[in-house]
Amino acid sequence: MVARKSLYYSVFSALLMWVLLASQSASAWERLRRDAPERYEVVAGDTLWDISARYLHSPWQWPSLWQANPQIRNPHLIYPGDVLILGACQGQPCLSVERGQEVVKLSPQMRTVPKREAITPIPMEVVHAFLREHRVVEPGASLQELAYVVGGDDQRLISGAGDTLYVRGDVPPRGRLGIYRPGEPYMAADGTLLGEELINIGEARYLSSEGDIARIEVLTANQEVRNNDILLPLAERELSEAFVPRAPLNSVAGQIVAVPGGVRFIGRLQVVALDLGTQDGLQPGHVLRVDQQGELVTDPRTQELLRLPNTEAGLVMVFRPYNHMSYALVMQASRVLAVGDRVSTPTR
Repeated sequence: MVARKSLYYSVFSALLMWVLLASQSASAWERLRRDAPERYEVVAGDTLWDISARYLHSPWQWPSLWQANPQIRNPHLIYPGDVLILGACQGQPCLSVERGQEVVKLSPQMRTVPKREAITPIPMEVVHAFLREHRVVEPGASLQELAYVVGGDDQRLISGAGDTLYVRGDVPPRGRLGIYRPGEPYMAADGTLLGEELINIGEARYLSSEGDIARIEVLTANQEVRNNDILLPLAERELSEAFVPRAPLNSVAGQIVAVPGGVRFIGRLQVVALDLGTQDGLQPGHVLRVDQQGELVTDPRTQELLRLPNTEAGLVMVFRPYNHMSYALVMQASRVLAVGDRVSTPTR
């Protein structure tokens, strides 16, 4: 009797496991678009997000396609000319890759393979252009303690490229300096300071100093340099292009707190500031869903004010997280987004 119960239990467990695996496999195939191509040749200008959107309803689920395939361990190593082939790996959808050769014959004695640039996760030129112009000072680092312009030659109040300025404060004698002007402080809904925006005005180099006053030369200026503008060593502008679109491992919830540049309405490929950062578990490449709050309506029978359910409105990808906030790029927008819209871990 005991042996029979044990047999029943084993059969039941095996059946349960089979059903579970079958359902997981089915859900994996359901993530694929019906029009997903069996073969796709990567072309110059593609991004990982673009290619993901050809195969998946939710492009941030891209790792579910390539992780099972040892040929695509790192999706950022997909190049123009490569051909992606959709197939199955142990019952799960996966992609294999045929490497493009792109061999150019220069002479009977010599040939070369031209250097190829791997495709990027998102339009990196948009991100790099933004990071050249914007920087965040973390809470606790007072702007009042940073070096600042106190005057120019011949008592100039406004200066430009080629002019000499005088700066008071700690100015490093080596390396290029960034000239910045304070922007808007980033605030959480409860009034907590998340960070202070600095807008790049130009670049300068150290010449000499006497006491706490330094002489600098303005090298470039995209706006006039004024007294009280801030001097800082140029921020490291290198940004890893190896990150891939994926959901955060933990559940997060926050909101869009600002749009750098003062834009009121937000669309695709615009940058937004979020009230979530590394302390919340965010990393470059994390994708968040954007929801807009439902409208208030009046119940026609009871005259009560009712809040309609939230509506999914888009997706953003984090590219530069700080401790308490992050910059993210809008990747999809089915509706016009706005400051105050909620962001959270995507669920599908």
